[in-house]
Amino acid sequence: MKVVVIGNGMVGYKFCEKLLAKENATNLEITVFGEEIRPAYDRVHLSEYFSGKTANDLTLAPINWYAANNIILYLGDPVQSIDRINKTVHSFHGITTTYDYLIIATGSAAFVPPVAGVEKEGVFVYRTIEDLEMMTAYAKKARRGAVIGGGLLGLEAAKALLDLGIKDTHVIEFAPRLMPRQIDDAGSNILKAKLENLGLKIHTNKNTSQILGDNRIAGMQFADDTSIDVDMLVISAGIKPRDELAKLCGLEVGQRGGIVVNELLQTTDKSIFAIGECALFEGMIYGLVAPGYEMADVVATNITGGSKHFTPFDMSTKLKLIGVDVASFGNPFIPQSECRTVVFEDTMKGIYKRINITPDGKYLLGGILIGEAEAYNMLLQTTKNKVVLPPNPEDVILGARGGTEGDAGAGVASLPDDALICSCENVTKGQICNAVTEGCETVDSIKKCTKGGTGCGGCVPMLKDLMVHTMKAQGKYIRNVVCEHFNYSRQELYDLVKLKELKSFDAVLDTLGKGDGCEICKPAVSSILASLWNEMILKKGNDTAQDSNDRYLANIQKGGTYSVVPRIPGGEITPDKLIVIGQVAKKYHLYTKITGGQRIDLFGAHLNDLPDIWKELIEAGFESGHAYGKALRTVKSCVGSTWCRFGLHDSVSYAIRIEERYRGLRAPHKIKSAVSGCIRECAEAKSKDFGIIATEKGWNLYVCGNGGSKPQHALLLASDLDSDTCIKYIDRFLMFYIKTADPLTRTATWLNKMEGGIDYLRNVVVNDSLGIAAQLEAEMQLLVDNYQCEWKEVVENPELQKRFTYFVNAPEEKDPTVQFEPLREQKRAMEWK
Repeated sequence: MKVVVIGNGMVGYKFCEKLLAKENATNLEITVFGEEIRPAYDRVHLSEYFSGKTANDLTLAPINWYAANNIILYLGDPVQSIDRINKTVHSFHGITTTYDYLIIATGSAAFVPPVAGVEKEGVFVYRTIEDLEMMTAYAKKARRGAVIGGGLLGLEAAKALLDLGIKDTHVIEFAPRLMPRQIDDAGSNILKAKLENLGLKIHTNKNTSQILGDNRIAGMQFADDTSIDVDMLVISAGIKPRDELAKLCGLEVGQRGGIVVNELLQTTDKSIFAIGECALFEGMIYGLVAPGYEMADVVATNITGGSKHFTPFDMSTKLKLIGVDVASFGNPFIPQSECRTVVFEDTMKGIYKRINITPDGKYLLGGILIGEAEAYNMLLQTTKNKVVLPPNPEDVILGARGGTEGDAGAGVASLPDDALICSCENVTKGQICNAVTEGCETVDSIKKCTKGGTGCGGCVPMLKDLMVHTMKAQGKYIRNVVCEHFNYSRQELYDLVKLKELKSFDAVLDTLGKGDGCEICKPAVSSILASLWNEMILKKGNDTAQDSNDRYLANIQKGGTYSVVPRIPGGEITPDKLIVIGQVAKKYHLYTKITGGQRIDLFGAHLNDLPDIWKELIEAGFESGHAYGKALRTVKSCVGSTWCRFGLHDSVSYAIRIEERYRGLRAPHKIKSAVSGCIRECAEAKSKDFGIIATEKGWNLYVCGNGGSKPQHALLLASDLDSDTCIKYIDRFLMFYIKTADPLTRTATWLNKMEGGIDYLRNVVVNDSLGIAAQLEAEMQLLVDNYQCEWKEVVENPELQKRFTYFVNAPEEKDPTVQFEPLREQKRAMEWK
């Protein structure tokens, strides 16, 4: 059987993969024609090209994969015509091939609106790797950019311009809101505010009438007589199906484009199928990868003797646009007269959640998530499988009473076996559970066996939950190992490293692990070593095992520069120290910002300037603020009884004492604290990992709060404590957390997963139910006694300073591609010399 595929995009490639996997796929002769010069690549993650991924990283399968599967692949050779009578295709380079079945997977092209001047230099579309390469080259001489299109593709293109260093970027959307097909007006306003905070300029209700400039773009004129100056434009206003070949050979196409297909994906010629974005099914063009993959499977099934129909596909989607979670599922736009609606909106944090519920409150119909979308997969499955909602339906987005994350019904285990867990690969809950039963007991093995989780990756957390549930149902003991290189949990590794007195990553790997380590275990082991011994993290060969921020003792920013955050305990600072910070910022051309944690952040430092900057700050009495580490960040405070008429105790002095005790303390995740001088809570202590509030009798200690994307109030651990007892309890609490939490787990999540919750934790910390209180206090005191400022260590150690250079052979040279640019309207302090 001769099968010819026109198009080697994601869907064309997936068709070949699906076809080869069919049991009846024998005696096949597969020929693929691709228009581009490279084999199929991942367009879904195309924007990651600007974050460092190469074309090879995005490739779905190398050329030798086609040869190994006896697929004849012609790249850079598009098909020019189809002869339906003789069942042949003719390519641009003169190749003529016969077929029994012809699969048209030509996808779509960028829609370019008919605006005068779109042919000018500096105007691009955002579709292929070649487009990205041309954009990259042109962006070097551009300073102001714009994108036509405020939908999914347009916002991806805007991110691309930011990644290319064009900070002055505009987004132009014809509709009155961003992403008009996915989110409502309120959600759009939240998204718009978040994107504007990142530096984008958003224009809605704008119709571009003309591209200004001679041969090169110089600006954009709008229908409302306004204009903007830009020297680079990306058009990402939608797609149009590539149906030219179908028109030429007489196949039926839709009035607005697209090759008309039936439920088998057959065109009006029964030997010719169309799949992906070129196919028009029941008046719908599907622009997502998941329905395209499903189309590929339908055709592969039917031409190998099976039977499968394509049905209208759910268009729910979850994306991270410029670092902002955006998701919609089910029907997000049901009229309020036909449903009940629950809306959560936090304009401060940029979070918007809306769910539409049946009038009787039993079933979820759809919704929108912006800014925080971790619950998307479960909400989608709850909608599709008509799972009955809990008594308080709002719990599914607000969290159940007590601060834990809401769970629709009984969670993923309550879903029916035919629930579609992986939409990209059409993998059901039953298939995943069967794979686990047959021996697939890691996420990687489930991926290999079922293909689930190999598409967009959004379903991987559910894969893991199903794996754990199935193994527990079989009576198996579940060990939460760190990764494939260590057959231990983090807690077990912590104890073993301590017992064997191992003090470097290599020693831990050689003694307790196997292989070379990975990006999961290296930072986890490095954190354990720092939490146990509190030695300089860059010594003993541990530097290469650290996260990138830890490696350079500073937070890497966009463009390759770094930020410097000196510690300011309790937020208290002298005028002399303020002057030094200003002098350093002016000398090294640093953008300065007061953070939410009462510190001053200095942005834009060059790598080889860091030791000099640190030296000047240290000489003025500053030290590292550990903003780069999974460590204590800040102890925020109000002014307390010293100045405030409501203050009961000196919260500033106590905050300084707390911060100086736990500075540099490494943990599974970052730790934040605060001290409030009265119950008016101006320091927001109840939103911190541990918070202290003054009472008339002493201090109340609260623990395991979280003010991040999933806010959770801290819970009262002990009340009316004297200062020393409070610190003793904090010692125990922090060491117990460090010893028992999983990697990258905040204290709030740690407590939520703890059997017995706050009552159990109180028994351990306050009542010493485990008999380890003295040990925890002694271990904390060891870390306190061993504290050293990491910046000072580098300043005083010439060998360590050698790490902070761009060029090994020219340590004094700066990276010429790194340039100082004023940000957020701040004028540069002085011109470059």
